[in-house]
Amino acid sequence: MSGADDVDAYIDGFPPETADRLRRVRAAITGEVPGGELRMRYGMPAVMLGGRYALHFAGWKKHIGLYPVPALDEAVEAEIAPYRSKTDSVVFPHTRPVPYDLIGRVTAAILALRADVR
Repeated sequence: MSGADDVDAYIDGFPPETADRLRRVRAAITGEVPGGELRMRYGMPAVMLGGRYALHFAGWKKHIGLYPVPALDEAVEAEIAPYRSKTDSVVFPHTRPVPYDLIGRVTAAILALRADVR
């Protein structure tokens, strides 16, 4: 099974509404990472950022999480702040709409940070 197939199987294991949210989160991330490799790492889907770093996303009973999300520039950080759970974790509760466009901007900001450390 390929990495993408493993990720599909992971997502398909959730109830339909959560699976749809996870697919849209994946699309928001991969839309910012041309040719990004999908794989399972630490039991959750990950999109490889330049082959070295990964942005993970995972479904949970009460939310969808994004990990690790480092401190970002002030504008993006202000938008993501309400979703911060821990220093490098961001959670999107199932009781609220998921800001997919914000997930795309967060991914782009992380890619920009990673470009500085390559």
